[in-house]
Amino acid sequence: MANIDNYNFAGKKAIVRVDFNVPLDENGHVTDDTRIRGALPTLKKILADGGSLILMSHMGKPKGKVNPKLSLSQIREDVAKALGTEVKFAEDCAKAQEAAAALMPGEVLLLENLRFYPEEEGKPALDKKDPAYDEAKKALKESQKEFAKTLASYADVYVNDAFGTAHRKHASTAVIADYFKPEDKMLGYLMEKEVKAVDNILSDIKRPFTAIMGGSKVSTKIGIIENLMDKVDNLILCGGMTYTFAKALGGKVGLSICEDDKLDLALDIIKKAKEKGVNLVLGVDCVAADAFSNDANTMICPSNDIPDGWEGLDAGPKTRELFREAILPAKTILWNGPAGVFEFDNFTAGSRAIADAVVEATENGAFSLVGGGDSVACVNKFGLADKVSYVSTGGGALLEAIEGKILPGIAAIKG
Repeated sequence: MANIDNYNFAGKKAIVRVDFNVPLDENGHVTDDTRIRGALPTLKKILADGGSLILMSHMGKPKGKVNPKLSLSQIREDVAKALGTEVKFAEDCAKAQEAAAALMPGEVLLLENLRFYPEEEGKPALDKKDPAYDEAKKALKESQKEFAKTLASYADVYVNDAFGTAHRKHASTAVIADYFKPEDKMLGYLMEKEVKAVDNILSDIKRPFTAIMGGSKVSTKIGIIENLMDKVDNLILCGGMTYTFAKALGGKVGLSICEDDKLDLALDIIKKAKEKGVNLVLGVDCVAADAFSNDANTMICPSNDIPDGWEGLDAGPKTRELFREAILPAKTILWNGPAGVFEFDNFTAGSRAIADAVVEATENGAFSLVGGGDSVACVNKFGLADKVSYVSTGGGALLEAIEGKILPGIAAIKG
C-alpha cells in the first residue's frame, strides 16, 4: 500500500472514490457540501503534484437504473467551485474511456452516478427469497469484476477517500483495487483521518469513556451497543429507543416509537450493563407531543408514563441533566444519534444539551468523535462541528468499524 503523502502524482491519472452523496433540495441544489469539502485535501494534493483527477461516487439508491434526480451532473458546479477549477462530466461512468484518456495534468473529470449500474453494488433487483436470486447474484458478481476493471482502466493510480462506503464491497470501493499494484493504490487523507479517529476510540481509550447512542431503534444499534459494553464506563441510550426500554421496564409510552418485539433485548442490555459495571443512562422524562409536528402541543412527563395519544419526541430537562453529568467528566466520547426529533426546532433541546456537554468536555481535554448522518447534521445545525475533536463522514462504516468488523474498502487497499 502506498502513502498519499509520499506519492508523486505528476503526469499520473488518479481515479478517486469520493463520497459525494450530498443532500439536494427539490431543485437539485446542494444543501450541505460537507462531504465535498472533506475530500479537498486529497484532491488538491493530486492536482498540485501535476496529476489529473477522475472522480467517482454514488448518489442515493437508484438500484441499478438511471434516475435523473440522482445524477451527479447536479453537483458538478459545486465541485468545480470547491476545487477552483473546471470539472468535466462523463454522462456514462462505464463509457468514459475517451474522456479519461484526453485528460491533461491539472484537469478533472467527474463520472456519472456509479449506482446507475447494478454491477456497482453487485445486488440483483430480486427478492432474496426468489429462487433465481442466488444464480443472479453469482452472474452479477462476475460482471461486477468487469465493471471494476473498466473503471480501473481509466487511471494509473487508485485512491479511496470514501470512508462512508468503506463497509461495502462494491466495485468502486473494493473490487477495483485488485487491478492496481500495491504501490499504486492508497487511502486518501480523509480516509486516513477516519481510520485514526476510530483507532483513538478503540485502541487509545482515555477514561472515563462515555458513548452516546441515539436513534429510533434498538435493533439497528444492538451490535455496537454490545461491543461498547466491554469498553465504556458510561453508555447513554437516547432518542426513540428510550421508549422501548421504558416499556420493557413496565412503563406506559403512549404513541411513542417502540419495538415491541425487542423488549426482552432491552432488558438483556440493562442486565449486561449491570454485570459489566457500566453506568447505563436512560431517559427519565421527555417532551411529549400530541402530534408528530413542530407545532404540536407539548408537555413534560415521565418517559415511562406518557398519556394515550401522546408521543415522546425529545429528552426532558431531568434527562438532559443526567446526560450532562455522564458526559462532562469523560476523556473519550463517542456520539452517534440524536436525542430527539432535532429536525423540528421545538424538539432540539435534548440533542443540544448533548452537543453542548460534548463541546465543554472537549474543551477540557476529551477526545470526542461524532459520527453518523443525524449526529453530524446535529452539530452542523448548532454550528458546533469545529468544537469537537472529529466529525466522521461515515455512518454505517463508522459503526461497523467500532463493532470491530473489517471494512472491505480499507482491506482492499491494505491487503
